[in-house]
Amino acid sequence: MKKSLLYIFFIISFYSIAQDNGQHHSTDNHHISLKPKDSTCLKDCFLKAHWEAHSRTFLMHTINEGDLKDDYALASGAGIGVLTKPVYGFQVGVSGFFIYNLWSSDIHNIDSLTKLPNRYEVGLFDVENHTNKNDLDRLEELYIKYNLSKSAITVGKININTPFLNPQDGRMRPTIEEGVWLQINESKKIGFNGGWIWEVSPRSTVQWFTLANSMGINPMGVNVDGTKSDYHDHIKSEGMAIANVYIKPNENLKVNLWNSYLDNVMNSAMIEVNTTQSLSENSKLYQGIMYIHQDAVNDGGNENQRETYINRGAQSNVISAQIGVRNRKSNTSLNYTHITGDGRYLMPREWGKEPFYTFMPRERNEGLGNVHAIMAKTTFNAFKNKFKAGLAYGYYLLPDVKDYRLNKYGMPSYHQMNLDLGYSFDKFLRGLEIKFLAVYKLKAGETYDNLRYVYNKVNMVNLNLIVDFKI
Repeated sequence: MKKSLLYIFFIISFYSIAQDNGQHHSTDNHHISLKPKDSTCLKDCFLKAHWEAHSRTFLMHTINEGDLKDDYALASGAGIGVLTKPVYGFQVGVSGFFIYNLWSSDIHNIDSLTKLPNRYEVGLFDVENHTNKNDLDRLEELYIKYNLSKSAITVGKININTPFLNPQDGRMRPTIEEGVWLQINESKKIGFNGGWIWEVSPRSTVQWFTLANSMGINPMGVNVDGTKSDYHDHIKSEGMAIANVYIKPNENLKVNLWNSYLDNVMNSAMIEVNTTQSLSENSKLYQGIMYIHQDAVNDGGNENQRETYINRGAQSNVISAQIGVRNRKSNTSLNYTHITGDGRYLMPREWGKEPFYTFMPRERNEGLGNVHAIMAKTTFNAFKNKFKAGLAYGYYLLPDVKDYRLNKYGMPSYHQMNLDLGYSFDKFLRGLEIKFLAVYKLKAGETYDNLRYVYNKVNMVNLNLIVDFKI
């Protein structure tokens, strides 16, 4: 029934887009102006609504060393979204998406040498059911929004982007949250974002979960004593409060203060400072630095410490910095992150990627402590910004894979190189984008001749070809 309704919604919505005759241009719902003009009547609220259609086709192939299992998958899907014109300041937004597994290897089978499951390709579909090839539809956004001047409050299923909850949309669909979200932007120099989140539909799933029950859908790694973590469905938490105050005294300085309180589990506080200086008419020097501190709350989610998310009394500290130069054609930066040896930096992987400047797609430093990471990257564009290319290299010095207190997932030190290419078409093919991402990870730490520390982690290549079409 849910799929039938989604298909009907897709057909009606596509017809409405065609009737719109190109009068409205596509932008992400959460980027639409906070002060839209009210409709003159209820009928116009729907007929002049902002409609979007999006199709994505994603081909991924992972090549591991030796006789370790290689995998591939081809996914394709489409979705529709609408945001009504406001009536007395109120708007309604709704969107949905469906996916098909068109072609894939036996991604539901484990590797015969390590007895480990697939890590990358299953993320294009449903990580809870690797054999599901066609029942992959999801109601994503469904919310009501009230606009007042330059501020807004939104309630329902929404798409937010924070250091602790974010779309992490490097697969077919992003992570979506349910809650209440407030934006206050009356001043150009100071503002507020924040709210209370109680449910989430993580990337690579088709269901909605309470925040607590979503923790552990992905592999959970090990406890600090080396025993297997078992916190899925064992965490007690009512939700997460997130608050952000940003201060921008001038165009060259911005300060962001963030705090995330995960009820009964942990608190994460972050401060980020970004500055820029003009080098010439077209070039700017920019710097950024962030500091994150985490503390366990109560028992970290469960009084049984073998079933908790973060151990009682645990803490972590992270500092990340960057310096770079950008102009109209290129952007080059040098980035560094240090997670101290006080403890693991933790944030459920179901909820998004970490905010560190050294982050590179296809790997994370979440679940680690005593980390030194350095990463350099450069990007450039050509043909009036239609073609974009990026090259990045990172070295990640991690604790030993058997240092369970500071290495949750048994990840060895590694080198990583990414090549990122993209082209946006115009004229007849306007709305069509093609992207290519190639990732190479090379072992730099001890693995003790245990392939479980190698498979889908290091000495591997991950190739991605993505075709997006947006209306």
